[in-house]
Amino acid sequence: MNEPHQVAVGVLADAGLPARVITTIADELPGVFADRVSGQTRWRVEHEIDQLPLDEDGDIPMRALSERYRQDRGWDLLVLVTDLPHRAGTSPVVAGVDVEHGVAVISMPALGAVLVRRRTRALLIRVVRQLVSRQPGTDWEHDQQGAAARVREALAPTQRLPDDRDSPTTHVALVGLRGRLRLLAGMIRDNRPWRLVPHLAGATAAAAGTAAYGIITSSFWKLADSLPPLRLAAITVVTIVVMTVWLTVYNHLWDRPTEVADRRKALLYNVSTATTLAIGVACMYAILFVLALLASAVLIDSDYLAQTLGHPVGVGSYLNLVWLCSSVGIVAGALGSSLEDEEKVRNATYSRRERERQKRNQRRSGRRRSEDRSPDS
Repeated sequence: MNEPHQVAVGVLADAGLPARVITTIADELPGVFADRVSGQTRWRVEHEIDQLPLDEDGDIPMRALSERYRQDRGWDLLVLVTDLPHRAGTSPVVAGVDVEHGVAVISMPALGAVLVRRRTRALLIRVVRQLVSRQPGTDWEHDQQGAAARVREALAPTQRLPDDRDSPTTHVALVGLRGRLRLLAGMIRDNRPWRLVPHLAGATAAAAGTAAYGIITSSFWKLADSLPPLRLAAITVVTIVVMTVWLTVYNHLWDRPTEVADRRKALLYNVSTATTLAIGVACMYAILFVLALLASAVLIDSDYLAQTLGHPVGVGSYLNLVWLCSSVGIVAGALGSSLEDEEKVRNATYSRRERERQKRNQRRSGRRRSEDRSPDS
């Protein structure tokens, strides 16, 4: 009886979310490939964590990495997993597959913010299935999934782009509004907006101090008691927007490329930045609200509050007071954020790959300005 054909698959993942996801699912991949790609093949899957390099255009050099790692490690196929958003022209890409050179790249932000492990596993199956179709001696069981899997693939917010004659790489791109929203959610998740709070010490201190002052001030008690919940909710939204805009403008976080093509790409990055900041500010607001509520319960006697307001009080009276004080505190926090170092705010707002993209764009813009100022030869 002939020995089953062996295929060695190497998975090279960026540090961060790609590394965490791949490390979690790596042990199950041989069995998954045997079940979903080819049961007649003996699968060997190895994974490594490394920072994937970028070329001058900000893309991952798939062919060079394939030649290097496949030869050094003895891998038949190479799958690169990165947290770098990837594009083919103007289309955001989930995966790129170069069958000729036995390499594929998966862009984690395009997988969205939820079900990331499951989507990564499914996409690994998809790209390995495409890569292995050219491997000699492999029985590619492409019909194994049946009609249900083909229907799910058809309904997914992805679409295989037509092959480009000038490139050996085929792409699976996000399509439609659903696909764009999934990419945006993935970019925001990669930025990890909850990190913003501990990095804005000055803003947090200013917000907490202002909220504390409001809690012990009787004029705030009367004002909060007179405001209906709908107006308090509107004040909350306005204050979060104000602080988001302030952080964006003061720290120069809005991307303004000069090239028309870059402007289309920058729109998504700018929406991601604004949403990341808004979520971070909302997290700060929630923390401030809880702390202020605890402080008001300890410091304000209910009988004294009732005497000041002129009517019996309950939990609602305390919630309204804390609601108003937290909103006013967030406005003060926006001013307090002026004390923060701009680079520190950038590091808290953006992922590592996004900071790399911005620095690369700044270098390119600097070179263009230098060329424009230089005299014609």
